[in-house]
Amino acid sequence: MSEPQFKKIVIFGVGLIGGSFALALRKAHAVGEVVGFGRSEATLQQAQQLGIINRIGQDVAAEVSNADLVLLATPVGQMAELMVRIAPHLGVHTLVTDGGSTKSDVVAAARANLGSKVVQFIPAHPIAGAEKSGAGAAQADLYQGRKVVLTPLPENSQEAVARVRKAWELCGAAVSELTAEQHDAVFAAVSHLPHLLSFALVHDLAQRDNRDLLLSFAASGFRDFTRIAASSPEMWRDICLANREALLRELQIYIAELKQMSAALEAGDAVRLEQTFRAARELRAGWTEQ
Repeated sequence: MSEPQFKKIVIFGVGLIGGSFALALRKAHAVGEVVGFGRSEATLQQAQQLGIINRIGQDVAAEVSNADLVLLATPVGQMAELMVRIAPHLGVHTLVTDGGSTKSDVVAAARANLGSKVVQFIPAHPIAGAEKSGAGAAQADLYQGRKVVLTPLPENSQEAVARVRKAWELCGAAVSELTAEQHDAVFAAVSHLPHLLSFALVHDLAQRDNRDLLLSFAASGFRDFTRIAASSPEMWRDICLANREALLRELQIYIAELKQMSAALEAGDAVRLEQTFRAARELRAGWTEQ
């Protein structure tokens, strides 16, 4: 049997993103050994029992010095600290990537904390979230047919970018490239804003005295709109703060849209409401077909 593409991978954070990455590469027979680090010993033990990792890492310096690839799959707020820990010990051929949902802040953290090793860091964002988290949520086919965005740095070599691209493609993902700034502007609109709105609606209802009555009549419309409010509060806190400038811009645009809807309602403007709903429906239907 041929040697795997990656002899050794070290993963920081073996939950949904990191755990699924490991399982997908295992399924593709593309990795020899997976070593896991994390804040929770219980999660790491579960990851080992589930066959996500071969062993729990004890010594960061020893493990990252001869790894082919290091994946930072923690909330983005923890990445700077991890970069400080791994930077002095990274092997000359070790590549580092991440699974963060924001990129400009992660790139800034890498430049501040990886020093000359920043050339070995190829940022990535797998577009494959789920509401569940932890090692138990990991699945080998999470990235199958899903998009992964790389935001390479000018100093990355073509070979390094191609190798990280290959890792995600082996997971079944379709890989594309954007700049970090393009990435954050796009995802503020299509991901971060919807999460913020979903959390806000549920929070609004949570504060009402009659919330139990309201929820007892909530059906599929409420379920579909608020599904993402079941996501990790810590992770989304970090994402919203990390991308706050782009997110604030999108929020202002959305508030303007709500004001127009409010004015149409107040005026009893049936034509305006229907035009708005029809245009939205057409775009949504076309997107679903794609």
